[in-house]
Amino acid sequence: MKRVITYGTFDLIHYGHINLLRRAKAEGDYLIVALSTDEFNLESKNKKTYFSYEERRQLLESIRYVDLVIPEENWEQKKTDMKLYVVDKFVMGDDWKGEFDYLADYGVQVKYLERTPEISTTQIKKDLNNKDLATDHTSKVQ
Repeated sequence: MKRVITYGTFDLIHYGHINLLRRAKAEGDYLIVALSTDEFNLESKNKKTYFSYEERRQLLESIRYVDLVIPEENWEQKKTDMKLYVVDKFVMGDDWKGEFDYLADYGVQVKYLERTPEISTTQIKKDLNNKDLATDHTSKVQ
């Protein structure tokens, strides 16, 4: 069985997240998602999530591509996760390209997947805060 792992916050899950998870699962047989905890997001990523860790975990667990959700509590755990979960492939969005190449030294293949270009949680949050936001979100798609 080929095990794949990806990491992220996965707040305000949208079709870009689903595309990433679908494509990550296609890279192997078993997909592990390391979900950033609320504390890790706030203290290390300077991010406050809309949904709590438990809510985001429940959402991810309901997605058919996801086999296991584990907490991501710090940047360094990636090294130990590779061995602990017997990972064959590490997958991330290409906005992180090159950042995790060092994991190949731990015996895993590292692959960066192209992001869905027209959507991001950051942009959704900005749009929702914009009082002039049009009601049709598809007008943002290019």
